[in-house]
Amino acid sequence: MKILTFDIEEWFHILDHESTMDEFSWNKYENRIEKNMDRIFQLLENNKQSATFFCLGWISKKFPKVIKKIDDLGYEIGSHSNLHTLAYNQTKDEFKEDLEKSIKTIEDITGKKVKYYRAPGFSLKEQNKWVFDELINQGIEIDCSIFPAQRSHGGFEKFPSKSPVIISVAGRKIKEFPINTFSLLGKNLIFSGGGYFRLMPYPLIKFLTKRSSYVMTYFHPRDFDFNQPIINDLSKIRKFKSYYGLKNAFQKLETLINDFDFVDLREANQKFNWVKSEIIKI
Repeated sequence: MKILTFDIEEWFHILDHESTMDEFSWNKYENRIEKNMDRIFQLLENNKQSATFFCLGWISKKFPKVIKKIDDLGYEIGSHSNLHTLAYNQTKDEFKEDLEKSIKTIEDITGKKVKYYRAPGFSLKEQNKWVFDELINQGIEIDCSIFPAQRSHGGFEKFPSKSPVIISVAGRKIKEFPINTFSLLGKNLIFSGGGYFRLMPYPLIKFLTKRSSYVMTYFHPRDFDFNQPIINDLSKIRKFKSYYGLKNAFQKLETLINDFDFVDLREANQKFNWVKSEIIKI
């Protein structure tokens, strides 16, 4: 099972960096989301490819036509939070308010229930497992926030599964589609999205994808925007992570979806055998 998803945010939504941390700072930058989304829409249409889109509430409010187009084209939409804040930096009340705003903004545009969620930066850790309880409270049925490996933003290294599971919270249940890893030479490799996808040569990505029974991708519009401005006050390491591989990433994505059969989250949920799924108590 290979799943195609996109996290819909602007090119300047860089986490944990002072000059890109809030709405006030975002107003300093040009908006590129519409042109970048049009390229993605065209790619999917040309290849008759389905996908699931996790959208920021901020994007939904500022660019409702983008959200409306995603919905009009028949793609499902999930929440990617409202203001792209790392969940482990929020209190329970802050997380609840942020999640509620994102869901309401999206639902007001589409008229459809938001059932999916992905935390910015996969920022669910052992310390903030209470997030699952709040997701269930808000009607989220499927979460895609678990990154079962070490990561600069988040990372739930001790999460006991690297494939879809059911999470039980005081008897209430939510389905989890985590990011996949591939064990090679004793290392858990991530390859299916974001900077990892841009950094790795395509033959290696193809090798790892072919040998993985479960793949959860996560791409951002900025991953394919070679002409995006450079945020100058990023460190050298952050610049490398943010801008390396942009030139060839779009062609790599098109090659990937032609080389493999991908489904959206809706179809993945229907096809997965949940009766035999592991249940993890949180």
